[in-house]
Amino acid sequence: MKKLIISFLTLSLLLTACDNNLDINRDPDSLTSVPLSSQLPAGIAGLIGAEGSYYALIGGFWSQYWTQSNVANQYRDIDGYVIGTESYNAGWRDMYDALGDVRAVKINSEKESNWNYFLVATVLEAQGSQVLTDFYGSIPYSEANNRSILNPKFDKGEEVYTAMIKDLDLALSKPLASSVGKAPGADDLIFAGDMDNWIKFANTLKLKILMRQINSSNSAVAIAGIKSLLTSGAKFLDDDAAMSSFEDNPNLSNPLYESDRRQLNTATNLRMSKTLSSYFDLKADTRKAKYYGAGGPLDQGDFTNASIPSTTIAIVELHPTTPAYLMSREESLFLQAEAQARYGSGDKALYDAAVLENFSKYTLDGSSFIATGGVYEYPTSGTLDEKIEAIITQKWISCFPGNGFEAFFEKNRTGYPKTSAVKQSNPLYIPGQITYSINGSTGGLFPKRIVYPQREKNTNTNTPALLPITTPVWWN
Repeated sequence: MKKLIISFLTLSLLLTACDNNLDINRDPDSLTSVPLSSQLPAGIAGLIGAEGSYYALIGGFWSQYWTQSNVANQYRDIDGYVIGTESYNAGWRDMYDALGDVRAVKINSEKESNWNYFLVATVLEAQGSQVLTDFYGSIPYSEANNRSILNPKFDKGEEVYTAMIKDLDLALSKPLASSVGKAPGADDLIFAGDMDNWIKFANTLKLKILMRQINSSNSAVAIAGIKSLLTSGAKFLDDDAAMSSFEDNPNLSNPLYESDRRQLNTATNLRMSKTLSSYFDLKADTRKAKYYGAGGPLDQGDFTNASIPSTTIAIVELHPTTPAYLMSREESLFLQAEAQARYGSGDKALYDAAVLENFSKYTLDGSSFIATGGVYEYPTSGTLDEKIEAIITQKWISCFPGNGFEAFFEKNRTGYPKTSAVKQSNPLYIPGQITYSINGSTGGLFPKRIVYPQREKNTNTNTPALLPITTPVWWN
């Protein structure tokens, strides 16, 4: 695949310089002169950059892969659940900048009957919107990027979910064989123009969106949709939906590495959390040495504890050339495994393949862990809850480092990993259980969402009233 890298930092600066208005009001119809092949990589790089930096950081803290160093201050607010209206202005802005480019591709490709680009853009729009609505609840969707609407409405989360499924179905119904115009190629930074993979990605996103609703007020519709997908012969993603052409150079590296390590000029902020590391220790999991450097853990949120020498606390391993995933192969397999466990069959084979895939990403062999008697052996004869716990626990581990927000969403949906009833300093603490941050600011309640940024409140009169970050989103 031809290297075509757009720095997420450079992209953000360019878009900000060109547009001082609300990003969600950028009109895709005004970009008709820009070739689809130029708009598409900008949208992809923008989504990868925003999700892989701002939201990857918060996902990693709230999924308890890492905790803030006790000799630094950079992320204390996140680790202590102090997320206010000034915390994520840039993340929101950059996501909607990227979605502006994606929606420009979608609108213009539909006009041209270029169904290949239309499918790609629709999938990207759904993926980015899913992350946003799962973090914020109501978001601009149906009226976003319309120049004639200065204050786009916020569609409710359930409305966004319904619209995403409808949009994906429409894109999948288009005749790709008769698509007009140029096909995606090197400008497609995810699959290099492989449309079969985009079809699989669309089906897998549909499965994720439906699975996330099974405990909601829309459960009947969601479950029927899942069963239909499983019996229709739909093919699901069996490759990584990832941007992988990063370099170890400024503005060209993995966005999490770039934002935390290179731009901050420090490698010591993110430290090993006792939550995940204690689970690795319990299971003698060889992935621990790939996730963390030498040293011991820090209890989650214990960043004011000056009695522990910082040199003894392990640093999180991040690398500049690590791919950034919109969805990994193992996430797809875990999604399928849960769906089949609930409504079909074949869940063990899917679970085993997902665990092995994650081990293999670190050049490790996980076969002994899933073998008969292994610590991760699938509970084939167990209860449904035991099966779901096994699947979601392994999904939690596999989302490290850049997709911790998905593990956070799944914890909110399923309750796994379980929540600890005691502090991690208590001998009764069970390794791997999620614990309330020692310096948490929400009275013992875990965060469930992010509040809207001040920038949006200042410019869009339709911005909903702020809800506490402990208020669940609609499907939870």
